[in-house]
Amino acid sequence: MHRTEAARAQAAALEVVTSLGLPADEAVVLNDSNKLTLRLLPCDLLARVAPATDQVAAFEITLAQALAGSGSPVAALDPRVAPRPYERDGFVITLWTYYPPAAPPDVPPAAYAAALNRLHTGMRALDVPAPHFTDRVAQARRLVADHTRTPDLPDADRTLLADTLRTLGRAVSAHGGAEQLLHGEPHPGNVLATDHGVLFIDLETCCRGPVEFDLAHAPEEVGAHYPGADHDLLRRCRTLVLAIVTAWRWDRDDRLPGGRALAADWLEQIRATS
Repeated sequence: MHRTEAARAQAAALEVVTSLGLPADEAVVLNDSNKLTLRLLPCDLLARVAPATDQVAAFEITLAQALAGSGSPVAALDPRVAPRPYERDGFVITLWTYYPPAAPPDVPPAAYAAALNRLHTGMRALDVPAPHFTDRVAQARRLVADHTRTPDLPDADRTLLADTLRTLGRAVSAHGGAEQLLHGEPHPGNVLATDHGVLFIDLETCCRGPVEFDLAHAPEEVGAHYPGADHDLLRRCRTLVLAIVTAWRWDRDDRLPGGRALAADWLEQIRATS
């Protein structure tokens, strides 16, 4: 978030939590991207704050409750407050349990794969509406095709991304295997190593598709430990996911620090697979 918006978001989170009867006079920023993740003290809970427009907080809360109820490895909502989105000053705020990081903080590949498999098992039991992974491919294709949204993307790279998204999107869609509800972005930034085990966060990215689409977001070593993974499909999904996130980095409104340098590196990786 921009600095002014982030300051307002922090103030909104503190006001909401204080109004709920919990002591909160300090906000520690844990992550700042399209949403702000805060550790609020001294009540010690985690607040996720997003602009009120274009967000799916209610869906994420419903999903988190259902998955936690079935024993799936997801972060829990804070039990001291009502499990719902809170609105304040143009922001939507959700309140979660804060988990101190375990030592060491890195998740071994086998544990990562086992936790993701458990999450997928829990998700298979849920009947909730969610977009298909091809919707995300289509969004990336529109972004790449829109010169006003991606004005700095060189023509040759624009062609490479467009071709990769089109061909691999079709290839993965035609895989013919089982599809189910997915996390959508179970990359290491959405995985917590805690004293309660490995937990997944940020469920608002859920979509439907093959489990290999989720696996493609995890470190490469994780796929070797995931039972029954189709490694040819996983290879295609890895390049497809790389093309999607590369397209995001060229968005003129992207705020990820060092995003363009990452995009340049990822383009070379995509080119190497072509």
